[in-house]
Amino acid sequence: MTGQTRVGRHDVAADAEALRKLHVPGDPLLLANVWDPTSARVVEAVGMRAIATSSNALAPVNGYEDHGHLPADVAFSALRRIADAVSLPVTADLEDGYGLSPEEFVDRLANAGACGAILEDSDHRAGALVDADRHAERIASVKAAARARGFDPVINARVDLHFYNAPVEEGLRRARKYLDAGADCVYPIFLSDASAIRQYVALGPTNILYGPGSIPLGELARLGVARISVGSFLFRLLQKRLEIATDALLRFDDGGFGPEWQSDLLKMKLFVIDNG
Repeated sequence: MTGQTRVGRHDVAADAEALRKLHVPGDPLLLANVWDPTSARVVEAVGMRAIATSSNALAPVNGYEDHGHLPADVAFSALRRIADAVSLPVTADLEDGYGLSPEEFVDRLANAGACGAILEDSDHRAGALVDADRHAERIASVKAAARARGFDPVINARVDLHFYNAPVEEGLRRARKYLDAGADCVYPIFLSDASAIRQYVALGPTNILYGPGSIPLGELARLGVARISVGSFLFRLLQKRLEIATDALLRFDDGGFGPEWQSDLLKMKLFVIDNG
């Protein structure tokens, strides 16, 4: 399958190069993570520069828990529907790669129309972190398999140890290994200390998760962050607003639906995905 990089609306080789160039320290790529074709179309229409998925949103939308419970077939099918709905480069949160070989992982990524992926260093089955050297080897193998297929995907290596409140030094050690193995970006998820973020930024392109209570977006940019994502927070926000509006309906509260409940709501454009 070498050289076959055109899939549907996407040339994954060209998309990967475009996506890689958007990772600029101090002028970060902002990603409003999506979970289905409709959310992807909304994000594209607003003017974002790339599309990213969140497994923590995509899994429940498809009837599964996150953290290793989403079957690979479901994950890649959902990813293909999202990619088919947009023209922007698509990068996917694919957890730990679902246990696929590097070759199969790359083939399924490209066949879904995506040019990038998050690869996390957690083993959810074991409930522990993957050995850093083993994860670095996997990153290198995925990059090599993709280049043999004709494209160079943007790999965002997630560093999960801050979830366990482990020392920053250990996270930096892992990040160095992943970047040396060919990762294009490192993602110390749940890291919110400015000093530690600067240390990651000094190593290479860094992705930071933005959410309620996070360091402000402008400050993250000034720290030199190259990529900012929101994970499942937009999905959670939508669920919260649905809960509030449904409660208002139940209470006959005409004023409780929120400021978006206006007479022009019927005129709002609904994105319909052409499945033909």
